[in-house]
Amino acid sequence: MLGSGWLGKPLAEHFMQQGYKVKLSTRNHAKQRQLAQSGFDSYIVDIDLPDPPEPDFLNTDSLIINITNKNGASFERLISTLRKSPIKHVLFVSSSSVYQNLNRAVTEDEGVEDSDSALFQIENCFKNETAFDTTIIRFSGLIGPNRHPGRFFRNGKQVQQADAPVNLIHLDDCIGIIDAIFEKSAWQQTFNGCADTHPTKREFYTHAANLADLPTPDFAPTQLPLFKIVSNTKAKQVLQYQFQYPDLMAIQDY
Repeated sequence: MLGSGWLGKPLAEHFMQQGYKVKLSTRNHAKQRQLAQSGFDSYIVDIDLPDPPEPDFLNTDSLIINITNKNGASFERLISTLRKSPIKHVLFVSSSSVYQNLNRAVTEDEGVEDSDSALFQIENCFKNETAFDTTIIRFSGLIGPNRHPGRFFRNGKQVQQADAPVNLIHLDDCIGIIDAIFEKSAWQQTFNGCADTHPTKREFYTHAANLADLPTPDFAPTQLPLFKIVSNTKAKQVLQYQFQYPDLMAIQDY
């Protein structure tokens, strides 16, 4: 697994509990030692550096890529390295930020065609590769342990576009969807990962702040909303995935 942060480490723990052998990467030597102490095979990998990852890190059937890097040249170099490895399946963790604000629902098949985002270009590099099969998962805003949304707008930070709908997903559902992709062998596809409900920012962040016993956030003056509503229909139909946290306003504990 390339990346061992907020999603990567719990995801690795999930697969280890299922009996899989998991290799994890980090760019930090101190964190590498911590991962090793937790029972992971850990490696130093930085795709921005010209040296490729250690061959043993890529000696596997499947690779989950879960890093925030948006350097297209670095990913092109990584793809070139993967072509020479035993890897047959790549799961690339992307973001629903690739969708444009069309003031309507967006699906995996439309809403991003004219995007000039670096992340969308990286997605296409993986999709167009023939040496291995890639599935893209576009997660919406991440919430859960250590990412309590009630704390997103502290210290006077204003909430912009207060009447626009939110697109968010809980950590447990991120892990659940990724697990379902492997379970169903759902390769060479693109999925959105987002909760069912889309309350306004005003509604949701007021609710989240109350749960955290924090003051109501400061909402910027009303503007004409610019938004998208990320559809999760495909994940539910193709993966038969049932969300653990479908209703954002019903969550009481993160």
